[in-house]
Amino acid sequence: MFYFKKNFPLFLALLFHLTGVLGILLTPYKDWFVNNTPIVLLTMFLLLTKSHIRQSKKYFAFFIMTFFIGMITEMIGVNTGLLFGHYAYGDVLGPKLYGVPFLIGFNWFIIVFCASAFVNQCIVLLKRKYHLNIGATSIAICVVIGGAAIATCFDIILEPVAVKLNFWTWANGQIPMLNYICWFIISAFLLMISVFLKIVHTNKFATNLFIIEALFFLALNIFLK
Repeated sequence: MFYFKKNFPLFLALLFHLTGVLGILLTPYKDWFVNNTPIVLLTMFLLLTKSHIRQSKKYFAFFIMTFFIGMITEMIGVNTGLLFGHYAYGDVLGPKLYGVPFLIGFNWFIIVFCASAFVNQCIVLLKRKYHLNIGATSIAICVVIGGAAIATCFDIILEPVAVKLNFWTWANGQIPMLNYICWFIISAFLLMISVFLKIVHTNKFATNLFIIEALFFLALNIFLK
């Protein structure tokens, strides 16, 4: 019973994403599953927060900063094209502020936090397996650069699927390189904040969630017509 309770967030994440990919790809209820994306995203945020080992003021401070920085940069991007490129959000992700759904702020936090947790988990495993002595400065650099690179790779997988599901659309149907450059720079900046705040990224659920979501969008990327 304790084992199930401890892993309940992981069970829900797997259930939501597995039924989602099957529902979108194999059933006539694709639109229903797509329209419930906001519920899934908010549920993942709640599970991530609930499962965080150390729910501290720093964790919520990082969430607030990531949320607002993500929203502000997206509003600049949508309304000017100076960041990311020329694009516009559809109605799937819910209410908007200056053209940007509020859920995008949550999405920025989930991706950046989980990417950081993934990098930290890799560092822990490497240190344990090869008995490496990695200093705090080296770890911080790995988290910022590695985490930003992984978050950008996640966006590369996500973008074609998001367009197909009408989350957002790009001008002329082309995803510009500027989008990925901005993703890397903004992610790196947010991860620098997390390092400065000394956020503890030892949340195994965050690592698992990152892998689950990456596989979810990869499957849709390959099989969604």
